[in-house]
Amino acid sequence: MSIPNLDRERFRRHYHTMVAIRAFEEAALDALKQGLVHGAIHPSIGQEAVAAGVCGNLLERDLLLSTHRGHGHTLAKGADPTAMMCELLGRAGGTSHGKGGSMHIADFQVGMLGANGVVAANIGIAAGAAHALKLRGEDAMVCCLFGDGAINRGPFLEGLNWAAVYGLPVLFVCEDNGFAATTRTRELTAGPGPVARAESLGIRSLSVDGNDILAVDSAARDLMDVVRTAGGPRFLHVRTYRLTGHTGTDPAAYREESEVAEAWQNDPIARCRTLLTSVGDDDAMLDELAASARTLIDEVYRKARDAAWPAPELGFAHVQDLGDPRQRAY
Repeated sequence: MSIPNLDRERFRRHYHTMVAIRAFEEAALDALKQGLVHGAIHPSIGQEAVAAGVCGNLLERDLLLSTHRGHGHTLAKGADPTAMMCELLGRAGGTSHGKGGSMHIADFQVGMLGANGVVAANIGIAAGAAHALKLRGEDAMVCCLFGDGAINRGPFLEGLNWAAVYGLPVLFVCEDNGFAATTRTRELTAGPGPVARAESLGIRSLSVDGNDILAVDSAARDLMDVVRTAGGPRFLHVRTYRLTGHTGTDPAAYREESEVAEAWQNDPIARCRTLLTSVGDDDAMLDELAASARTLIDEVYRKARDAAWPAPELGFAHVQDLGDPRQRAY
């Protein structure tokens, strides 16, 4: 179905971003397979419309908090993909000098305050960052993305309550892929779900199809406009699906192959392409756009593999030394 007055350039950018995110995740998985990554990789393949549609609406001065599955969010916020890949591979030039790795990817230069390996921990940090912005009177907002498993942890209530009580400029986004690691979230979640919990705290909320880039982009943009103008937190629930295992080594045997095959028919990248062709974009142009994104990430991967290791003397840099605790304890 054709969409009248669709901003083609905007959604072409989204399409390019989504293809680049998937290519980055595939490169990261290859790096893991090749033994170039020491630690876990949590791919976001199948969830690219959330990253593009939400983070693509953030301004450079806005702040972002993400999860252990945060590569796509970080890329869509404008982080340097080469520095990100170097970080995953523990190389010099990484966004955190190769010390943070995949689950703690961060880039303060673009307002990305960090991914977090502790489920829901980023929610409290987001509330704190938003409170700081309000106290300073800064013209910026915070966006905090977390998974559906996070709504069952304490920081969800604490962070949303704090933001609501103090009217903080933050958009909370629940990226609901249906699984908390290897467990179906619905099996361990009482009540009607994320939106009901947010609204019980007086936070206005929306729920949209997270694989529909048009719906995600529109909802995120509208909610961010309200946060910027009216103040106070808002909540966005995006329903999506993780097409891979929880990590790069997870075979995802806890779900039927037919379920995953059916989910692939709802691929957000394919849906974005269909949207663009419905308004007249030709396949050749979109092929070229996708190829440019994949070429970009191929070059990023090559540069990161060839990058030098950090200097050994930097091993104890950026470490806070509070002294020997035994001197005070005994």
